[in-house]
Amino acid sequence: MPHIVTVITGASGILGQALVEAALARGDRVAGIDFGAIQRPDSEHFLGLSGVDLTAPDAAQAAIDKVAHHFGRIDNLLNAVGGFVWQMTDGPLESWDRMHRMNLVTVLNACRAALPHLQAQERGHIVNVGALGALTAGAGLGAYAASKAGVHKLTEALAEETKTQGLCVNAVLPSIIDTPTNRADMPDADFTTWVQPAQLATIMLFLASHDASSITGALLPVRGRV
Repeated sequence: MPHIVTVITGASGILGQALVEAALARGDRVAGIDFGAIQRPDSEHFLGLSGVDLTAPDAAQAAIDKVAHHFGRIDNLLNAVGGFVWQMTDGPLESWDRMHRMNLVTVLNACRAALPHLQAQERGHIVNVGALGALTAGAGLGAYAASKAGVHKLTEALAEETKTQGLCVNAVLPSIIDTPTNRADMPDADFTTWVQPAQLATIMLFLASHDASSITGALLPVRGRV
């Protein structure tokens, strides 16, 4: 039986790295894609593609096609790509465009590029990362929440479009992920209440498994204890 091939975008980030380690640990062949540098060396089990601008459709397609050619197939796409900015609504408009491109356009391009390969298998999983804060946006979260709400709706629409093709498309909605950046930005917070990257990776990999083949179109809150 061929190995499962899992593609992870945003693979150089904290969550992306946790996903790479968890997917490799369960025996997947893994491809990591990111604009940033991926530190893990290539091996029989892992292919890293750095410097990929997923806001560009052609770049996303080329990267996904390279993975399919290298491993012979693609079974799962886990989109951890994205970013965050805190800004009041009367701040620079550039931040709205930046969040739209970083959080929604990247995911859209990766999904569009991967779909033909997943459809060729007549099964497969896409798991996106939305945000709990996009359900009810707080002050300063307008640009970020709007972009993540777009991820939610993309997930739901794509699930409907592919539900007869054997594909499952879902999203996780974390509250605050425990990362060094978030700790630096919120030094007085109780970090123990936040979502651990390894825990979120485990949940995403469950959604990218045969055991979750009856779940599609779900937006799964992962609140931690926040």
